[in-house]
Amino acid sequence: MLRMFNTINGYVEHIEKIENGAWLCLSQPTDVELATVAQQTGIDLADLRAPLDDEERSRIDVEDDYTMIIVDIPTVEERGGRDWYETIPLSIIITQNLILTVCMQDTPVLHPFMEGRIRGFNTYMKSRFILQILYRNATMYLRYLRIIDRESDRLELRLRHSMQNREILSLLELSKTLVYFTTSLKSNEIVMEKLNSLARFKQYAEDEDLLDDVITENKQAIEMANIYSSVLANMTDAFASIVSNNLNNVMRIFTIISITLSIPTLIFSMYGMNFQGGMLGMPLSNSRWGFVIIVTLSLTLAAVVTWFLTRSRLFK
Repeated sequence: MLRMFNTINGYVEHIEKIENGAWLCLSQPTDVELATVAQQTGIDLADLRAPLDDEERSRIDVEDDYTMIIVDIPTVEERGGRDWYETIPLSIIITQNLILTVCMQDTPVLHPFMEGRIRGFNTYMKSRFILQILYRNATMYLRYLRIIDRESDRLELRLRHSMQNREILSLLELSKTLVYFTTSLKSNEIVMEKLNSLARFKQYAEDEDLLDDVITENKQAIEMANIYSSVLANMTDAFASIVSNNLNNVMRIFTIISITLSIPTLIFSMYGMNFQGGMLGMPLSNSRWGFVIIVTLSLTLAAVVTWFLTRSRLFK
């Protein structure tokens, strides 16, 4: 989808054709849209396609007529009725008269710019636009990291009494997400350092504080991702041990039940074999309470064995 915007009288307006100072937003672009933009702007078609590869690394490419900046942005993917987080590339291409953004998805990172909700945003102020995108990107990382932290807290509560693998697998998925986030944030940090020394990147005087804010937010996101990743790794190991311990407890109960039931089985088997052999005669055969006595004795021995096993150190 190709959308074009321009700042008119301080407001961001949707336009129908390319103008000087315009912003061209390509999200989930078709081959026809890419070819059209490449022909009208002079940008290499391969560079326009670069961010459509989800394995594309963050970098800055300087060409004769334009500069391409690729950064990783967070995104949400729904699988199995749940939201999972990953990163995808976003390309920002600057020409003499235009700025283009290319992404394989319609990312919420750019929505506030389209809706004119970013203070001080002007499409013709390209360097400031780049910094505002980077700042918005870093805040999105922080937002998703807080969501991941809350999700891990909910999983922790469920794991306290769980013997299933579903929660453990969810923790592993969150841990993988944090690894992706950390890697992408560090790559973005390298891009920011190169951007700060890029001769073509001319900052406005009032943008120095914005650049500092971008770097600070990105560093904070890296620290949060590292902390949450360490916490999740320890939590995963701890609760894997808990699940294993819960399984051992279940096996302990089954073992006690099995031993307890074997006592009456043994007594009744011996009693029946003696009755069938007829050599010694059936014990207590002359007593009207013989059967009751044998059953009572079996249950008493089973109760004693159960009491002993439940307090034995071998089964604790």
